[in-house]
Amino acid sequence: MLLDRVLRFGVTQGTLTVTYSHGICLTYGDGTGAPVHFALADSATATRLAIDPEMQLGEAFMDGSLTMRHGNVYDLLLLLMANFRVASAPAHHRLLARARIAARRLHQYNPVAVARSNVARHYDLDGRLYDLFLDSDRQYSCAYFERPDATLAEAQAAKKRHIAAKLALQAGMTVLDIGSGWGGLALYLARTCGVDVTGLTLSTEQQAAATARAAAAGLSHRVRFLLRDYRELEGAYDRIVSVGMFEHVGINHYDQFFAACAALLKPEGVALLHAINRPAGPDATSPWIKKYIFPGGSIPALSEVLPPLERAGLTLSDAEILRLHYAETLRHWRQRFLARRAEAVALFDERFARMWEFYLAASEAAFRLGDLNVFQIQFLRDQRSLPITRDYMSDAEKDLRRRRETAALRAAE
Repeated sequence: MLLDRVLRFGVTQGTLTVTYSHGICLTYGDGTGAPVHFALADSATATRLAIDPEMQLGEAFMDGSLTMRHGNVYDLLLLLMANFRVASAPAHHRLLARARIAARRLHQYNPVAVARSNVARHYDLDGRLYDLFLDSDRQYSCAYFERPDATLAEAQAAKKRHIAAKLALQAGMTVLDIGSGWGGLALYLARTCGVDVTGLTLSTEQQAAATARAAAAGLSHRVRFLLRDYRELEGAYDRIVSVGMFEHVGINHYDQFFAACAALLKPEGVALLHAINRPAGPDATSPWIKKYIFPGGSIPALSEVLPPLERAGLTLSDAEILRLHYAETLRHWRQRFLARRAEAVALFDERFARMWEFYLAASEAAFRLGDLNVFQIQFLRDQRSLPITRDYMSDAEKDLRRRRETAALRAAE
């Protein structure tokens, strides 16, 4: 069996047991760690897994032709990723990977109409899905865990503070939020920092929800959400922030993105970009993720981001790598989703719930093992726009934290 040969070659650590469709049960690894066991419904699934595991593992789990007997799909993915990232992949896997890397610019063609369609396929799903696993503010990006025991809500609030501090905001400034989601960051900046915020999204569901939230908070005069692509906007802003959106830009359009930032940023302006990073360098998007979760999505490496930033005439002024913060965020999301999994089945169906479980598990495993992390880069048009030490960031963050604690005490009185 081809899958048996692939697993004997690749799985050298841990304990993996596979029950094949003809009843044979084989174990791989060195017998250490918690055992993981899955069963295959037919020989065709085993063959497909051996040939193209990046696509077929997720599909087999979704379709039920791969079922877990011991451990869950996260345990399986963590074991497989940990083993195959240190072993030399079989030759046919390496060929597939090279082909996907070679074709990625073709798949990353992302003009405005295509971008709208891609966003709708993920973000315009029933909004009740996101309530199953996100915090109440619907922050759908990496949280910032100031303490290991922080709750998801606390870590997402800390993320907003961390970003606000780096923006060096002053009351009355104008802020552009590219990829504003359900509006949580924009509303936080307007309410806490006294700024005027314009949010951009391509999701009709997000725009409607964010606009309603602004009205309910009495902030419609200082926050508005536009259904518009960043390439369609004109104006000049004191600050630009973009969180969790750059992964949808597409490698072909990085120059466009930073040229738009340069055009929209005032001469003394400051911008901050928060995005997922590939620390090992450029690579292709997972074919399964591309097909089922984020069509048109592309996770960049910093080596791909900085050259177009420089070509746009912008200056990198600060960079931070958030290690393991997204793994912890995804752990919370996955556990929250599993706790309410039956509701996802009721909203969609069993196959969808399996798909979402696999997405959250695969993402957590990748961040846990260090294959992915998150960067926050700050950039300027004029290097004199900010103080020359980073003290202003920590001072602002402490001030925002004190203000939150004071507000919480007053609310409790």
